[in-house]
Amino acid sequence: MRRWINVLALSGWAVGALAQPPNAARQQELSHLLQQDCGSCHGLTLRGGLGPALLPANLAGKPASFLVQTILDGRPGTAMPPWRPLISETDAAWLVERLLSGGQAQ
Repeated sequence: MRRWINVLALSGWAVGALAQPPNAARQQELSHLLQQDCGSCHGLTLRGGLGPALLPANLAGKPASFLVQTILDGRPGTAMPPWRPLISETDAAWLVERLLSGGQAQ
């Protein structure tokens, strides 16, 4: 839980409003999204493909807020689509925590 709060704090959001991670069912859905949808471009092992690798070493030095924003709003001029229509800020912050900790899809 402490790391989760740190990611949210680094993201610039009020920790009190988003201090709880998604429930277990939503985490399962997000894990599937990470493996299948993110993995379709970033590689099923997240080691890169059409999109860059999403391993902790590749994300080091990038602010959590930047990573959350990238997930939510995409990257104009690239193949990275915006996911905001499908996931919440809390969901994106959970995905960032998972990526920064080296967590793969379950």
